[in-house]
Amino acid sequence: MNSSIMELIAWLVALYAAICVGVYFGNRLLMYFPDPTRAGPAEAGLDSVKEIEIAVADGVTLVAWHAPAKEDKPTILYFHGNAANAANRAPKIETIREHGFGVFYLNNRGYGGSGGTPTEENNVADALAAYDHLTELGVPAGRIVAYGESLGSGQAVRLAAQRHLAAVVLEAPLTSTVDVARRTYFWLPLGLLISDKYNVERNIRSVTAPVLILHGEQDAVIPVEMGWRVYRAANEPKRIELFPEGVHYDLFDHGAWETTRAFLASPGG
Repeated sequence: MNSSIMELIAWLVALYAAICVGVYFGNRLLMYFPDPTRAGPAEAGLDSVKEIEIAVADGVTLVAWHAPAKEDKPTILYFHGNAANAANRAPKIETIREHGFGVFYLNNRGYGGSGGTPTEENNVADALAAYDHLTELGVPAGRIVAYGESLGSGQAVRLAAQRHLAAVVLEAPLTSTVDVARRTYFWLPLGLLISDKYNVERNIRSVTAPVLILHGEQDAVIPVEMGWRVYRAANEPKRIELFPEGVHYDLFDHGAWETTRAFLASPGG
């Protein structure tokens, strides 16, 4: 093997190593896309929703939007995806509220006015804090539903493994962030490089609450097969509902909320 080939191999190895180092130290920049803008519910057209602040154990202040449930309806404890905040999910919040359900939408760290920086462990700790805050407001544990959208499915499942819930609803859940990233960066050792893995497929095995999975068959971000894998890993009682024309962010337009309401009316049935 001549010296020029050896030099090329050495250069390629060095380049590969440099890419791995960059991914290791910068992977969260490719995972979280926070919009820090703090807009109140009234600005989003939600006059019956109130903004509240939660001071968590490490001193960070989180911003959440809350509307109490009517009569004996459950409260939806909502965990958003990697590029959402309460203001741009206002139509979904209003749809939920219109049917008498309570809503507690937590803006993760860095999103919607919440302080701090998002990481998996921070987000899970904050999910627990949000749940505890709801119970302190008088919402019974048996009336709290963890709703995880996309990346938020990781929060919802880890919360459900540690707290009593009425049910868990996962909209377009991922199996793990490693699996999602491998669809593009299959040539990298992502299991070693990604810090926040959100291993929903593994963690859901510890969940005993009823589980509903919603997934669009045209989802190009998190393919429907991941929804099926999460479903197969979940314990009974469980249900999966697929939307043939649904993509990643439009499942409410295809009847996802109607499916959720029916499921919550008899989650173990």
